[in-house]
Amino acid sequence: MSSAAGRDHGTGPILVTGGTGTLGRLVVSRLQASGRTVRVLTRRSREAGERADFVTGDLATGKGIQAAVDGAEIIVHCAGSSKGDEDKARNLVEAATRAGAPHLVYISVVGADRIPVVSRVDRALFGYFAAKLAAESVVAESGLPWTTLRATQFHDLTLTTVRQMARLRARREGCDGGGEAAERRGGCELRDGSEPCRAMFLGDVAPDGGRLGAGHRVRRVG
Repeated sequence: MSSAAGRDHGTGPILVTGGTGTLGRLVVSRLQASGRTVRVLTRRSREAGERADFVTGDLATGKGIQAAVDGAEIIVHCAGSSKGDEDKARNLVEAATRAGAPHLVYISVVGADRIPVVSRVDRALFGYFAAKLAAESVVAESGLPWTTLRATQFHDLTLTTVRQMARLRARREGCDGGGEAAERRGGCELRDGSEPCRAMFLGDVAPDGGRLGAGHRVRRVG
């Protein structure tokens, strides 16, 4: 989705919000590879890198946002969280409007307009989608040239969840989790120094599924 308004883009700096996150850092890398000058909005101060400047600011409060957007030709809004996306988008839009008319690219999520969020349970389970849809409206009604891209779920998030579950299980089984050893099995990687952890998570697995450690069944895929 995008606005009818637009313009030819030149070589001005591109601001990436959430530029150190899962998606943002990949966007920054691709922009740098194409020769564009990149400005990254981050909540923590960092030293400037090659073809990238870091600007400290907080989208939730609006602090530092104006300095980040001033002079930017394009804004790629990758920053997102489980709540507050609407307010963050509004703070960004207000600062961008004062800065001129940069093209605002907003990264939303597939299904944002198709999942009903009515009850308290809905909000608890799917509030993220409702927040994304509300932020889309803020962007679309901003008066700025805009584009909204709805992305699907990132597999990195599933991997992060599995790793957290593995750590919790390891603690329950008495694993220290502080070693340097790295083991790879079936495309997964675990880093831990204790034999119980390696036995628990990296046991022999039969091609059609087998036992893994303390009674867990796993199935090899691919």
